[in-house]
Amino acid sequence: MKILVKNGHIIDPSQDIDGVFDLLIEGRIIRGMYPEGKAQKGLLTQKDRVIDAGGKHVMPGLVDMHVHLREPGFEYKETINTGTHAAIKGGITTVCAMPNTSPVNDNSGITEFVIRKSQKEGMCSVFPVGAITKGLKGKELAEFGLMKEEGCIAFTDDGMPVMNPVIMRRALEYSRAFDVPIIAHSEDLNLSGGGSMNEGLLSEIMGLEGIPRAAEETMVFRDVALAELTGGRLHVAHVSTKGSVKIIREAKASGVKVTAETCPHYFSITEDAVMGYNTNAKVNPPLRTPADIEAIKEGLRDGTIDVIVTDHAPHHYDEKLLEFDHAPPGISGLETSLSLSLSLVEEGVLTLEGLVEKMALNPAQILGLKRGTMKAGARADVTIVDLKKKFKVDPKDFVSKGKNTPFDGWLLMGAPVITICAGKVYEWD
Repeated sequence: MKILVKNGHIIDPSQDIDGVFDLLIEGRIIRGMYPEGKAQKGLLTQKDRVIDAGGKHVMPGLVDMHVHLREPGFEYKETINTGTHAAIKGGITTVCAMPNTSPVNDNSGITEFVIRKSQKEGMCSVFPVGAITKGLKGKELAEFGLMKEEGCIAFTDDGMPVMNPVIMRRALEYSRAFDVPIIAHSEDLNLSGGGSMNEGLLSEIMGLEGIPRAAEETMVFRDVALAELTGGRLHVAHVSTKGSVKIIREAKASGVKVTAETCPHYFSITEDAVMGYNTNAKVNPPLRTPADIEAIKEGLRDGTIDVIVTDHAPHHYDEKLLEFDHAPPGISGLETSLSLSLSLVEEGVLTLEGLVEKMALNPAQILGLKRGTMKAGARADVTIVDLKKKFKVDPKDFVSKGKNTPFDGWLLMGAPVITICAGKVYEWD
């Protein structure tokens, strides 16, 4: 069956396209783009489907390179099925699954399980990210070669930093050999240990142990130095501070192979969101200050930060009811990410084309995936967005098992209305 998406305003940075075209999909593949109304004659039959995207924007399916699907081991928080369902609802057609599961994805057997389970129960593409070290313990490198051969596209100990610089050096040397990025969770545990929010006046007022910016920045600096030493491929996860942006900017100017990501919560809300001991605003790294938000936005604007991810981290409701110090960090973000990020376009931080680059094309290119594009012959992953659609965030409406969000009650503008994944159409009210 063919699908014609007609009259849509197509945004595709991979082809420098920004205009009204018709998009023709045949099976699981994009056949091509045509001037408005030119694709129908002789190409469609009565069995084919026409989707009128008039007044809406059509973009490549989004690629989220930082997602916690929790399976295996923590299915009470999320499963591959529910997590990928949430991704599709958020306009995301490709997700990369972090390895901090139980057991940890530190060997080819777990990698194979994630892939097999995703093929059977996933609603979108899932690419596993392997652990840097066995058991995320930071002491011994995991089986990079076997895991890459089985399907891992990157390596990280996300959730835990690699504290030993020798281990991190070896990982970066392997990244060069295998041509995969090492995704760094930048946190010096000696500085952050025991902390649960940003260190500052507010943490003192609330009586909570703080996490200083230096806990992130010193590790970003270290890993940049190791990337320069080894020639390896470093990708800095969830950048949250002004200092980290500066270090990455200078490293890029010096020719270091470093890319970086941030998340919507790091440019949307500050540490004030934790007032009242709101555990739904507890994340790691923690929410920072207005000055950090401005630096994050400038980093997105000038290309220092390449990617916007969700760092989707669903938790069970009861876990977030614990005291702030003991509640697990994380936000369920797949279903609000695009809508929150569209605020950057409204503010003039990014163009819509620039946003699509950050959320589709750039992550695909960093990971070496043939995604984030609507070129002829590409996989038919497409997101249709209504920029005028208003909705109020209500976690009860999430399809993710994780209802933990600090954006409950926010009125957002712009949302996916149709997601097409490998030619399969999903529609949302």
